[in-house]
Amino acid sequence: MRQERTIQASLFDLFAEHEIGRELKAMSRWLDEHPELIALAAGDLRGRVVKDTGRHGLSADSALRCALLKQHRQLSYEELAFHLEDSASFRAFARLALSWTPKKSVLHKTISAIAAQTWEAINRSVLASASSEKVESGEVIRIDSTVTGALMHAPSDSSLLWDAVRVMSRMLKSAEGLVRGPRLVWRNRGRAAKRRAFAIRYTRGRPGRVQHYRELVKITRAMLAQVDEAAKRLELAVSPMSEAWRVTLAHYRPLIEKIVDQTVRRVFDGQSVPAREKIVSLFEPHADIIVKGGRDTQYGHKLNLVAGRSGLVLDLVVEAGNPADSERFLPMLERHITFFGKAPRQAAADGGYASGRNLDEAKARGVHDMAFHKKVGLRVEDMVRSRWVYRKLRNFRAGIEAGISCLKRAYGLGRCTWRGLDHFKAYVWSSVVAYNLALFSQLRPT
Repeated sequence: MRQERTIQASLFDLFAEHEIGRELKAMSRWLDEHPELIALAAGDLRGRVVKDTGRHGLSADSALRCALLKQHRQLSYEELAFHLEDSASFRAFARLALSWTPKKSVLHKTISAIAAQTWEAINRSVLASASSEKVESGEVIRIDSTVTGALMHAPSDSSLLWDAVRVMSRMLKSAEGLVRGPRLVWRNRGRAAKRRAFAIRYTRGRPGRVQHYRELVKITRAMLAQVDEAAKRLELAVSPMSEAWRVTLAHYRPLIEKIVDQTVRRVFDGQSVPAREKIVSLFEPHADIIVKGGRDTQYGHKLNLVAGRSGLVLDLVVEAGNPADSERFLPMLERHITFFGKAPRQAAADGGYASGRNLDEAKARGVHDMAFHKKVGLRVEDMVRSRWVYRKLRNFRAGIEAGISCLKRAYGLGRCTWRGLDHFKAYVWSSVVAYNLALFSQLRPT
């Protein structure tokens, strides 16, 4: 049965006197002051991991702390399991029982179960503490956007078709042991698909590539026909394994059809397929195509962030698609007003957020000085009280770039290593919480 806390984890908190040990001790102290957060994690764990009966698992308190350790030190699950066994400071922070150390599979199962909503609630609690201790008031804010990549390779039509053939080959292999009656006979076309995919990559000239594409699409459709035949054979099969197979088919089949359709439209018909109609990964279908300015195309999700004078991330939204920054300025400002109860006195934003309407709406909501990094036809006198204030706010806005850089380099926000949209959001929020908690522990008055 899942416990919220580890009973008598240790007699003493054996944190090292090293800088990292002192930081972990300060973070641990804040977590001890907010026991209500453990109940949020416990709800996620009870609902998705362990039943209410049976042996005790990793406590909710320890699972939450292990998740923070993983993001704070950017460790893999295997590395985290090692450090929890090897380091007294890590064990003290994680509140582990004296005689037990979790394996990487346990850590993976429990940490990944904590939902994005729970992480967001924890972040709100950190910000409330920062406000009550005069670390962050939310009076002066800066807004910017960035991109977090999904766990996928750079897509191409040929690689997506090859992925589809590999997935269907695995499904047909697993269906062999599930069908009743005569043996399921099917032809594995994985090697043929691989040869065509590599031929497309290295063939020069459109006519040659198109011919290889025709063969690759034909192979993919042939595999789909075999999968459909296996599905018919499994219609009457009643077992957990056969039901799981059908669920997998229901997930992948429309994605594979979409990949074939966009290949036909782009390669054979010469159409320009809109980004919103494309699928860029069979395994991470939620990933968006993000193009920011003249930079390279990225695949993942766009994030809009709000940071305060302290450097703490006050808010974050994982966007759907690739909305223009100017469209997301007012929703981000409204979220800030909802949480803090009033509009910021001063705000600074990247040039992409600039527009006359956004400036007027910000002023109407009570923002005294609203500085956009690029004027875009706006007068400085309309944005702020003076040019001196504009320069100060413009320079202040640049500071969020350092925060984003730190989040990407030290807290893993550059690329999500968890699969699925829900886990993507949880990963992003856990990175932000680890960053905010570490920063707040440094800025907190002693």
